[in-house]
Amino acid sequence: KVFNVYKLRLLDLKHDERFRYILIFKNEGKSAGASLSHPHSQLIATPVTPIRIREELMGAQHYYEYKDRCIFCDILREELNQKERIIYENSAFISFCPFASRFPFEIWILPKRHHPDFDSMGNDELYAFSDMMKITLGKLSKALNAPHYNYMLHTAPVRWPRRGYWTTIEYDFHWHVEIIPRLVHLAGFEWGTGFYINPTVPEEAAKYLQETLV
Repeated sequence: KVFNVYKLRLLDLKHDERFRYILIFKNEGKSAGASLSHPHSQLIATPVTPIRIREELMGAQHYYEYKDRCIFCDILREELNQKERIIYENSAFISFCPFASRFPFEIWILPKRHHPDFDSMGNDELYAFSDMMKITLGKLSKALNAPHYNYMLHTAPVRWPRRGYWTTIEYDFHWHVEIIPRLVHLAGFEWGTGFYINPTVPEEAAKYLQETLV
C-alpha cells in the first residue's frame, strides 16, 4: 500500500507544470535526519532537476551515446553474471552492494525491466518490489543491529516537452533505489573532494547480508 501511494502521488504531481523533479525518500533514525519517531516517507517536488540527479542523468546519457546501451542495464547484467555482490533476488528485482560503494553496506535496488519511471510498475511488480524492500531492509536491520539509514528513489524527472530536454531518457535511464546506512560520518576530505573513504569491501558486505536470515 505504501509503494502504491508513492506511485499515485508521482502520477498526480506530474500533471502540475510547476514541477520538474519529484523526490521520494525515507530517513530512518535520528542520525539519518528523521525528526519524527513514527515510520514515514517524505516527498518533495522541485521546480528544477536537483544537481545530483542531473549529474546522474547526464552520466547515463553520455554512456548511452558512447555504448548505445543503458548503463544500469549493463550494471544489472554484470551483477547477475558475477553474483558476488547480490544480496537478494526475486522475479523482478535485485538488491546488491555496488562495485564502487561510497559507504559501508551501501545497497542499490534495480528492477530487471528497463524503464526510467517508478510509476510505470504494474501490480505484480509492486508486489515484487515490496518483497524486495522488506527482505533487503530486514537483512540490513538484523545484520547491523537496526542501523539508521536513508533511502532515496531515483526516478526520471518530469518531462514537459521542450527542445533538447532529456530526449533519450526512455533509453538511457533506469529507475532505482539507493539505501545508505549511516555507519560512518563524512568529514573534511569527503566534503572537500567529493571522494569517499569506504573501509568495507562491497563483496564482503553483500556476503554478510546475503547470509543473514530474516
